[in-house]
Amino acid sequence: MPRPTSAQLAYGSATVVLSTLAMLLLSETRSGVGVGMVTVAGLALGLLVALTVPVSRPSRTGRTGRTVRSNRPLAGAAVAERQREHSLHG
Repeated sequence: MPRPTSAQLAYGSATVVLSTLAMLLLSETRSGVGVGMVTVAGLALGLLVALTVPVSRPSRTGRTGRTVRSNRPLAGAAVAERQREHSLHG
């Protein structure tokens, strides 16, 4: 299994904290068992979010593996990637 990206860790952590806080406030539980169940549910939800965050892919290819052409101007990292593709320095 690949390592999680920083975005996945950030989204997962934020989900754990915010969802656990929201569930504790909405359920108004005061028992240790209730707090434990809410905590486990928050951790499970955070794990689910962290694993389902879309991971960016370095190349823009279609289903056939061919490069997708667009009339939109390239921005930031895409420009740098395009320049490296056409560099004579390999």
